[in-house]
Amino acid sequence: MSRVIHLVLEDGSVFTGESFGAERRGWGEVVFNTTMTGYQEVLTDPSYAGQVVALTYPLVGNYGINLADSESHRIRVAGLIVRQHCDLPSHSDSAMTLDAFLKEYDVPGISGIDTRALTRRLRTQGVMMGLLTDEAPEQGLRRLAEAPRYDDLDLVSTVSTAGGYLWNGRDETAAFPTGPAPAGVRRILVTDVGLKYNILRLLQSRGCEVVAVPATMPAADMLAMRPAGILLSPGPGDPELLAGIVANVQELLGRVPLMGICLGHQLAARALGARTYKLKFGHRGGNHPVQDLATGRVNITAQNHGYAVDGNDLPAGVEISHVNLNDNTVEGLAHRELPLFTIQYHSEASPGPRDNEYLFDRFLNMIDDNGGPV
Repeated sequence: MSRVIHLVLEDGSVFTGESFGAERRGWGEVVFNTTMTGYQEVLTDPSYAGQVVALTYPLVGNYGINLADSESHRIRVAGLIVRQHCDLPSHSDSAMTLDAFLKEYDVPGISGIDTRALTRRLRTQGVMMGLLTDEAPEQGLRRLAEAPRYDDLDLVSTVSTAGGYLWNGRDETAAFPTGPAPAGVRRILVTDVGLKYNILRLLQSRGCEVVAVPATMPAADMLAMRPAGILLSPGPGDPELLAGIVANVQELLGRVPLMGICLGHQLAARALGARTYKLKFGHRGGNHPVQDLATGRVNITAQNHGYAVDGNDLPAGVEISHVNLNDNTVEGLAHRELPLFTIQYHSEASPGPRDNEYLFDRFLNMIDDNGGPV
C-alpha cells in the first residue's frame, strides 16, 4: 500500500499525494524544472542542494536510472515532486528504478499531486520553503517554520570536493596531481563550488588535463599548479554568503584566464564589484532563449539558477554579453581588458540542449591567445 504524505508550503497551501523513495521527511526550497527528460541529471546536480524539485513533465522514471548519466557521485536534491512516477522502466541501460535510486540515497519523493497547480503557485507567489511529511499539515507547517531557510545556508561547503582530484573520465577516485601537466597539454582547474561531471568530460574531450579543486583552495595554491586556465563552476545557494570565495576570485583576476558558469558567473561578477539579487522563481529547464549581443544569435539554453547579476551600474570594463529573452536578465559578462568571460546558463547542458558547448572552445581559444598564466 502506498503511504499518503503531504507537501506543505510556507504559505499554508497543502498538496497531498503518495510517498515513494525514502520514507522520511524532507524539507527545502521548493522549485520547478521544465526539462522534459534528464531527471537523473537533475537529481544529481549539486546546484540543487537544499531544494525540493518539482518536475513539470507529467511522467518521470520511465527509462529508469543508468550508471553513466549522473552529474555527481550521489543524489543532491532534498526531495522530488512528480505527477506520476514509473516503477516499470523500459530501457536497455536501466540499472534500477527511480524509486530505488531515491531509496539508495535516502531522499523522499511525492507523486500523484497536481504539479501544474504547484508550478502556477510558485510562479505567482515565488519560490518558498516546503516540507514533505506524513504528519498532519498543521504540524508540518509548524515544523517548517522552525527549519533553517535556504537563503541562509552555505550549501557550497556541503557539495565541494574535500581534497581535489584529477578527472579520470568516470569518477573522483584519481589522485590529485602534484607535478606539472604533460608537455603540450593544457591544465585546466575547475573550482568545485558544485560542479557537474559533464564540464569535466567536455574539457577532457578537448585534450585538456582537468583537475577539480576545492571551493576554498587559496588563489596562490591554484596558481602554483601552473594552470592554463581556471573555470569557476556552477553551484548552489546565494553568492552573497560566499565572500571568502569571492575574495579568492579577486586574486585570480588578470593572473590567469577565467571562465565562469552559473554560480561561477555570479562569483566573478561580485569579485569585479557587481551586485547579485534573487529572482522570484528562477530559471530551471532546458528551453530558455538567450541572445549573444555581439552576434545577435539566439541559442536555446539549459538553466538552473535562482539568483542573477544586476546589470545596472556594472563596474568599469565589464559589459553584458548575453541576455535572457524571456525576462531580459543578464546571462553573460565579458571584460574589455582581462582574460575573462562568464555565462549564467549551462554550456555543459546535462540535461538540455547541447547548442552551447562551443563556449568551451571559446575558453580554450582565450587561453591560447593569452598564453596561459599571466
